[in-house]
Amino acid sequence: MTAQKGLSLITNARIVQPDRIRDSGSVLIEAGRIARLSDEASPNVAGAVVHNLNGATLYPGFIDVHIHGSSGIDTMEASADELRLVSRFLATRGVTGWLPTLVPAAEEEYANAVQAIEGSIGHHEEGNSEIGARVLGVHYEGPFVSDLQCGALHTNFFRTYSSPADVTALPVPAVAGAVKMMTVAPEIEGGLELISELASQGWIISLGHTRATPAVLDSAWAAGARHMTHFMNAMPPLHHRNPGPVGWGLARDEVTCDIIADGIHLDPSMLKLLLKLKSSERLTLISDAIAAAGMGDGKYQIWGETISVSEGRTSNLHGSIAGSVITMLDAVRMMRSLGVSEMEVARMAATNPARLLRVDHECGSIALGKRADLVALEANAEVRFVIVGGEW
Repeated sequence: MTAQKGLSLITNARIVQPDRIRDSGSVLIEAGRIARLSDEASPNVAGAVVHNLNGATLYPGFIDVHIHGSSGIDTMEASADELRLVSRFLATRGVTGWLPTLVPAAEEEYANAVQAIEGSIGHHEEGNSEIGARVLGVHYEGPFVSDLQCGALHTNFFRTYSSPADVTALPVPAVAGAVKMMTVAPEIEGGLELISELASQGWIISLGHTRATPAVLDSAWAAGARHMTHFMNAMPPLHHRNPGPVGWGLARDEVTCDIIADGIHLDPSMLKLLLKLKSSERLTLISDAIAAAGMGDGKYQIWGETISVSEGRTSNLHGSIAGSVITMLDAVRMMRSLGVSEMEVARMAATNPARLLRVDHECGSIALGKRADLVALEANAEVRFVIVGGEW
């Protein structure tokens, strides 16, 4: 299909909406927005280019809020053009929006990475026909995290907080509406003050790479933290006398969590348990993918070290898991294989991440007036097509 910015009609589609599934409906797209939703399978709309789904299922486009790269490209080293290549790869996997995620690094590396992100934001909105998933902003995974729960992050770049200048020194995309997100460990020196400062500057704050006690986490909540990063990973395991971050996150209904549904970071039985305890309203799927995603097994130079991929599992020289090699499509397939409903999957892969990033007024669900950011999946969960802002 070629790009079509005018009037387009999707017919004979199963349409997954927040409150229902239209078993055989249609969607009219005009000027990149959803102009009409109908239970009529194949209405006649003069001048519209018709795309017949023949019963395939239409989901809201997936949004990945935590991803370090893919197809051989690392967000820490990528140029704006390379980030666009990642966007094009992700679009083939159902992703319509993503948040390039940065690991702790030197100031110059941060500056270069954010400059590339800034140059890639809004690229296809400017009429470029090389459609891809939208870059929505930046996610700093650290540097204000705990060296006791470093995971694959390099502790020599970790920082503590002493003044607002520690936040303002971090480069962010100078683009209106660009999302700013940070993963923080509240127990570090100055951690609670850091969270308050981030909240005052409009950052989205997520708790992760942490060993904080429930009391400290309560204070982090009061300061403005509302989310948890790759829940259960880079945290001490749940203990009946020391609940830690996992127990706190499970007990607090107001807290949302993102999860890596690859069957490696979390066993499938744990995915089912988390869904039972937190519900699909409070869980967001992420990939946490690294540059090796889409490249197959092998050894890769990433973040200044060798990361091996074997049968889909990543590991660094210390044997720690170093991100994943899945995409959001793989996470969706995993959850569907566990019997999770299409509406719940759409919530976790699109609606919840859009709400977390505060862009749910324009995307994250199939509704009148929202952006036509859509993915059509066949019965076997293969992608039929992806639409970003009305463009195929």
